Amino acid sequence: MLLTLVALYLFSRDSIPIETSSLLVVAVLAIGFSLFPYPGPEGEALDPTRFFAGFGNEALIAICALMMASQGLVSTGALQPIGRVVHRVWQVSPLLAMGVVLIVTAVISAFMNNTPQVVLMIPILTAVAMRSSMSPSKLLMPMTFASQIGGMGTPIGTSLNLLVIGSAASLGVERFHMFDFIAPAALAAIPGLLFLWLVAPRLLPDKSPSFVNTSPRIFDAQLHLTDASPVVGKTLADAKKITQGGMHVLSVRRSPELVITPLPDMALRAGDQLVVRDTSERLMEYSRVLGAQLFSGDVRVDAEHPLTAPDQQTAELVLTPASPLRDRTLAQANFDWHYQLIPLAVHRPGEEESLSHETPLRDVRLGVGDVLLVQGPAEQIEALKQRSELLVLDATSNVPLTAKAPLALGIMAGIVVVASLRIAPVAIAAICGVLVMVATGCLKWRHATRALDSSMILLTVASLALSLALVTTGGAAFVAQLAATLAKLLPPVAVLSATMLFMAMMSSVISNSAAAVIGTPIAIELARQLGLAPEPFVLAVMFGVNMGYATPMADNCNLLVYSAGGYSFGDFMRVGLPLTIIMWLALTWVLPQFYPLG
Repeated sequence: MLLTLVALYLFSRDSIPIETSSLLVVAVLAIGFSLFPYPGPEGEALDPTRFFAGFGNEALIAICALMMASQGLVSTGALQPIGRVVHRVWQVSPLLAMGVVLIVTAVISAFMNNTPQVVLMIPILTAVAMRSSMSPSKLLMPMTFASQIGGMGTPIGTSLNLLVIGSAASLGVERFHMFDFIAPAALAAIPGLLFLWLVAPRLLPDKSPSFVNTSPRIFDAQLHLTDASPVVGKTLADAKKITQGGMHVLSVRRSPELVITPLPDMALRAGDQLVVRDTSERLMEYSRVLGAQLFSGDVRVDAEHPLTAPDQQTAELVLTPASPLRDRTLAQANFDWHYQLIPLAVHRPGEEESLSHETPLRDVRLGVGDVLLVQGPAEQIEALKQRSELLVLDATSNVPLTAKAPLALGIMAGIVVVASLRIAPVAIAAICGVLVMVATGCLKWRHATRALDSSMILLTVASLALSLALVTTGGAAFVAQLAATLAKLLPPVAVLSATMLFMAMMSSVISNSAAAVIGTPIAIELARQLGLAPEPFVLAVMFGVNMGYATPMADNCNLLVYSAGGYSFGDFMRVGLPLTIIMWLALTWVLPQFYPLG
């Protein structure tokens, strides 16, 4: 129980990678139970290797397979018709269009992972908002919250659903199937979606993107050294010292045929051309202190011939959970060469000061929701949209549509049908669906593996290991007994409601996956000690951990719109808290109607 508290604290610390905390928890459990064997109820010691069973857990396999299958829909552009429908309806009535967006988003989220769907909808809503002279901030947060509400409707709607259902099944609760709880989830969604449609946009302020017209352009130029230059005969390192170390030399051109790698100890000669890249002000300063002539191409830079950057555009790129830049620095990813773009700035909500002053841009370790301001040719930025590696924020909404799109939709529908008819479990149906997508060319393996989230995988394994330890050692029963003692004075509905609210609060401050897997055995044991049916308590845990609306850290989708919409922490509180209360009250009333507590 003490380790569980420590683990929850570690999971809530942004400064410690989730992977590190998760692996530490699993290692401590395995080592601890190896050194101090625990005799079970029947006298047989708990095998420490059981803590690694989470890597082969059916729920985790299903989650990973469904994330890859959802990536197939994104890669083929199978959801592009949504963008066309939104554009057409928006021309008739923006208010009506917003309602359509919320309903469609919620319905689709019930059958696919909501992260790729939110990634798809952000540029679409940004485009229609700008064309309607609206702020995207009025639309993005309601959209992502609608996706989370819709995800409550089926076992495959979110990874949290599968985790809770899988954990409950391992503890003897009858497994929930595809449409078992869609009715209470749908009824509770009605007031939530109405709030997001009619009230939430009025609570959100007009906000512009983080980097609009705030960074100077970067130019490529040449510094021609003359006989009078003070650095002739000195090393390149000496020249950099004169510029206070700020000059970045890409290469040194000694003649049309000879281009030299800019090593620090190379001696400079008159006639050398230093190929540099920087802002216009800094380039002019380098020219002055080095006594060099500044050229752009073959034209000398002066008042009549200023620096120009033909066909150069700036763009904002948001890191998604599937981005190859996640948990890497720009230097490690060799960003300039790989993407042919120049990074100008990085924005992380709430950490602007530390990022801009303490850490060099190329050494910042990037995470989900971070925004990169880049500059480069228009064709490179357009090509980046097609690669689905980073989310490009601009006024266009081009989504790649391929001939494989209908096939990808058919395969995803097949996964749903097979699982709903109970022909095969969700894990098997999803694995087969991914194989069919790869075999038919709807999905490439490099795109499929990018859809996987290492932090999610390791966090799930650690949470399942903690759950096993709590159940086996009697920790879950002990906590449930304490709760049952306090709850005996309350009616069963109040206990169910309090369980749901507590899980919602937990998911807002720590990892919702950890809250889901650890809270499930405690809720089941609480129901049994009170003589109540465990099924509604399992659903209360599942619905509660899905209500991560009040903080941007509660869900990856929240982080994405946090940056894309330019929101503040207070914006999430302003909309998320009322929505949490609405969904909590609605589910408290609806859930017992479909799942009696007695």
